[in-house]
Amino acid sequence: MNKPKDLFKKCYDFTLADDVKAQGIYPFFHPIDETEGPVVSFDGKQLIMAGSNNYLGLTSDSRVKDASIKAIKKYGTSCSGSRYMTGTVNLHIELEEKLADYFEKERCLLFSTGYQTGQGVIPTLVQRGEYVVSDKDNHASLVAASIMAVGQSAKFVRYGHNSMEDLERVLQTIPESAGKLIVSDGVFSVSGEIVDLEQLVALAKKYHARILIDDAHAVGVIGRDGRGTPSEFDLVDDVDLIMGTFSKTFGSLGGYVVGERSVINYIKHNASSLIFSASPTPASVAAVLASLEILKNEPELMERLIRNTDYVRQGLKNAGFKLMPSRTAIVSVIIGDQMKTLVFWKKLFDAGVYVNAFIRPGVMPGHEALRTSFMATHETEHLDKVITEFCTIGKELGII
Repeated sequence: MNKPKDLFKKCYDFTLADDVKAQGIYPFFHPIDETEGPVVSFDGKQLIMAGSNNYLGLTSDSRVKDASIKAIKKYGTSCSGSRYMTGTVNLHIELEEKLADYFEKERCLLFSTGYQTGQGVIPTLVQRGEYVVSDKDNHASLVAASIMAVGQSAKFVRYGHNSMEDLERVLQTIPESAGKLIVSDGVFSVSGEIVDLEQLVALAKKYHARILIDDAHAVGVIGRDGRGTPSEFDLVDDVDLIMGTFSKTFGSLGGYVVGERSVINYIKHNASSLIFSASPTPASVAAVLASLEILKNEPELMERLIRNTDYVRQGLKNAGFKLMPSRTAIVSVIIGDQMKTLVFWKKLFDAGVYVNAFIRPGVMPGHEALRTSFMATHETEHLDKVITEFCTIGKELGII
């Protein structure tokens, strides 16, 4: 007779985090005491923040903070209900209208988080007998949303990362009569690489598929006036749905999807993650409204962001580091070994530079990396410090 299995056994057996903590090289869940954007405080220690998605530095912009405070005073701290019922205030409608106009689409729908946006869009649109066709390197939220679609008898297939040859191979295996949604990050979150959108659009037209682009790491970084990947390639009219988050360029929290009026209206009345979740708070929506105006009116912020990122990218390349391919705000340095990645992270931390460690299972073996990302508000001395410490530690550990 088999011995009963305790559901919690996996939890009791999980010791990796504690083992790494015991070695003093645990890179996660460190609480920030205070931040002014490019410089943050950890337990009283000042570090250059080279790992944030706060691309334009708007989380600490006084105009954005003042807008949030004003909204709290007028609406309170919560809407206390879902958008479907009592949770809609006029700020939600105003932001949806302005984002639709900004992204040059007919309609927009807000969600409480970027993660929920994918769950609201993909399983709502892709149903029994239909197909989600997904890049293998898509963000985990898109994978989770696709698995939700499988739960209602849809099909979930994946193609090689940014490989349009493999995408076509996959599309050829799908019945012509089946509905198909091709899903891809616009800018991939680990590498900063941009999707091959021109070829993706061509294949979608050839095989009668619809397209969803997650532009979380693209808005405010690429495209005309920061409008993201479809704008970068002048393919806004050819991409059916664009989704994203407010937790990066927009300096807030929440998510959105833009597209045709009838499609957005369908999602609005059928998406479980919208109907059964509390709506975005007034403060977070007001922050996005303020950030959107800054983004539209101050293009020099985006120019400075790219200039800062290119400066670091070139400095690390010249030093001999191996980088993942990117021309966006993400610069990922391949270390290629899990323990070396963690040790490198800790040495950078001790030297006053904060970056993100990417280790298994988040990346494939041999692709362990330190992901850096930069802001428009970084000064040259911040960037020089990052490059100098990378070079010093890289030589010490034999990486360069």
